[in-house]
Amino acid sequence: MKRRWIKIGLKVVVIVTAVVAAFGVAVMGLWNWLFPVLFGWPPIGFWQAVGLLLLSRILLGGFRGVMGGSQHWRHRMMERWEGMTPEERQRFREGLRSRCGHRPTEGEAPPPPSPGQAEAR
Repeated sequence: MKRRWIKIGLKVVVIVTAVVAAFGVAVMGLWNWLFPVLFGWPPIGFWQAVGLLLLSRILLGGFRGVMGGSQHWRHRMMERWEGMTPEERQRFREGLRSRCGHRPTEGEAPPPPSPGQAEAR
């Protein structure tokens, strides 16, 4: 049993290393092909490309895994939406509109200001 987990662990380490290496080479190749010609920036090495890949993953993507956290959130929100009554849905919409800068159309009453907005004015 223990030997099986060691094999699985080694396979995971090899696969992750290969994927990181492949993406690092791809980023390095694209950078060295485009950026020096377009912007006059210097070429980068492999470890700089891996660092750039890691930095972009942290700043733009996070570490949510392959599927990402947004799918789980969306599914959970749909379940909650389906469980709401029409009155609760309307209240939810009005709350979103008041917080997200919705401008009322002609004939529609403006939403009351939230406590934070009233103090700022």
